[in-house]
Amino acid sequence: MNKIDLIEELAIIGGVTEKEAYTIVNLIFDEFAKTLQEGGRIDLRGFGNFSVRKYDGYTGRNPKTGKSVEVGPKKLPYFKTGKDLRVKLNG
Repeated sequence: MNKIDLIEELAIIGGVTEKEAYTIVNLIFDEFAKTLQEGGRIDLRGFGNFSVRKYDGYTGRNPKTGKSVEVGPKKLPYFKTGKDLRVKLNG
């Protein structure tokens, strides 16, 4: 499923127009991104948790040239599945 599929499904099930569904989905995604940018955590009970993990810088290697490259510290989104979702996936 992609974003367009989600919008179409919301329009059908929610009884709203596709334009309204588009606005709703974008509002949710924007708020998720804002929360993660501020260092917050998103907890969707039964589905999973989104958080941000911080990684230190390190010395990497360019696979093409073999030269060492300094990679700076970074933040990446992290998702941990909820118990209910794990049970549904594993039967």
